[in-house]
Amino acid sequence: MTAFLAKRIGIGLLTLMVASAVVFGVLEILPGDPAQLMLGMNATPEALANLREQMGLNQPVLLRYFSWVGGMLLGDFGRSFTYSSPVIDLIAERVLVSLPLAVISLILLTAIAIPVGIFSAARRGKAADTVSMGAAQIGVAIPNFWFALLLIYVFAVWLRLVPSGGFPGWNAGIWPGIKALLLPAVALALPQAAILARVTRSAMLEVLGEDYIRTARAKGMPRRTVLWRHALRNAMIPVLTILGLQFAFLLAGTIIIENVFYLPGLGRLVFQAITQRDLIVVEGVVMLLVASVVVVNIIVDILYAVVDPRLRIAA
Repeated sequence: MTAFLAKRIGIGLLTLMVASAVVFGVLEILPGDPAQLMLGMNATPEALANLREQMGLNQPVLLRYFSWVGGMLLGDFGRSFTYSSPVIDLIAERVLVSLPLAVISLILLTAIAIPVGIFSAARRGKAADTVSMGAAQIGVAIPNFWFALLLIYVFAVWLRLVPSGGFPGWNAGIWPGIKALLLPAVALALPQAAILARVTRSAMLEVLGEDYIRTARAKGMPRRTVLWRHALRNAMIPVLTILGLQFAFLLAGTIIIENVFYLPGLGRLVFQAITQRDLIVVEGVVMLLVASVVVVNIIVDILYAVVDPRLRIAA
């Protein structure tokens, strides 16, 4: 298990190194002068030169890259020129919105998708299977921003059960904070739950055709036990794969949802930083999201080994 874990961590570190070079390089080749965009077209050459020097734009590209990477290793993500604040402070403030939103969404989609997938697989070819998979197909096809607007109209404007947007802050209390995140979490979770339900159904159908499942049924084992204890565990590899990818999407792909609901999260921060050409903020947030994806993938790999110990030997 130690060798298995060390190999996965090594791959994760290599991924972070490559990602840092790609992120820095892509942002470097973007058209436009960041200093010019910040100060405006009427800025004097002296002011532009001073801002470029403060931002380190006059230094060689490789020196700036290694300085940036070295700073991140020490916990220094640089300083935002738009917000006049350390990037790490901006990220720490915004992640307190995006991370709970992603976690609530993950809990919702898991609680919905896995039971629906198992239910549909157990009733293959019947009306219940057709209805549930038809609903899942609709969920896959619906854009989450449109679904978010629909939720706002129904639950915030019409029924007035939850706020339509904004975030009161955790200082206002746990329940007001969770209440403000409920609609965004549902808007994120349901389309992803539709995907996971279809994957769960396919994985369960493949497992239910195995000999050991037929043997368990022939021995008179209760149907619930066969489905949840034997079939589900052996169907979990593809389910865990999709869950890992979905959590990364929920954390990194919230730009549209956070803007629809006016949430002060990482997605809104990186969107504003891009429009303001605050590259140091964009680089810091993107690298944090890449690191979160790497960590989630390592956790998923460990869960693979827990579900199926044969994978430790194969690795």
